[in-house]
Formats: sequence, structure tokens, C-alpha cells
Amino acid sequence: MQTVYDALMTFMTDDCVFESSAGPQVCGTACVGLDAVRAGFQEVWATYPDARWESPRHFVAGDRGVSEWTFRGTRPDGSRVEVNGCDVFTFRGDKIAVKNSYRKNRPPLPAAQPG
Repeated sequence: MQTVYDALMTFMTDDCVFESSAGPQVCGTACVGLDAVRAGFQEVWATYPDARWESPRHFVAGDRGVSEWTFRGTRPDGSRVEVNGCDVFTFRGDKIAVKNSYRKNRPPLPAAQPG
């Protein structure tokens, strides 16, 4: 059975790079190669099991593209994130060679209160 990660990876080149919006490096965290990029994507869903990117807007110019979105997700502790962001893509052929992610730096929102 194909997972969401299997499906995502079909869009990436074998030597793909995912630069996440958070991490210790100037680029956030750089994941290089299919296995590392897959692990980076899995970490996003482990951190935010209900991760969703809403209100997307996209454009492509030559071998570059941009996807703007609003990210919403809830951490296992119940705190929530709601931020605007974008991905800047570099394409090689019909695949993504680089996915560079940016998002606003906003403190987590408190867990929703019952009732």
C-alpha cells in the first residue's frame, strides 16, 4: 500500500533537497537525498499530526515556482500553529530538485479549551 510519503517522493529528484523553515542552520534544516527528505516530511507530520496547508496560491516562472499558503497544525501537547508561509521550488525536468520552505515566526497558540 502506497503511503502519503511514497506519493510525495514521486515528485522529487533522486538528489532532492528540502530546506525546512526551522532548525539550527541559516537555511533552517537541510535534508539532502530521498531518504533524508522523506524523513523531513515525516517529522512535520509527527510534530503536527493534523498538518494542513490552506488557501494555496501558486506560480511558476521557468524552472522556479512559488506556493503561498496558510499552515495550520496542532502539536501532540495541544498547542496550535497558524502562520502564513511559502515554498520556493527549483524544478529539474518534471520533478522538484529543491523545496525551500519559509513561514512567519509566530508563537504557538494555546491548546483549545473544551466546551
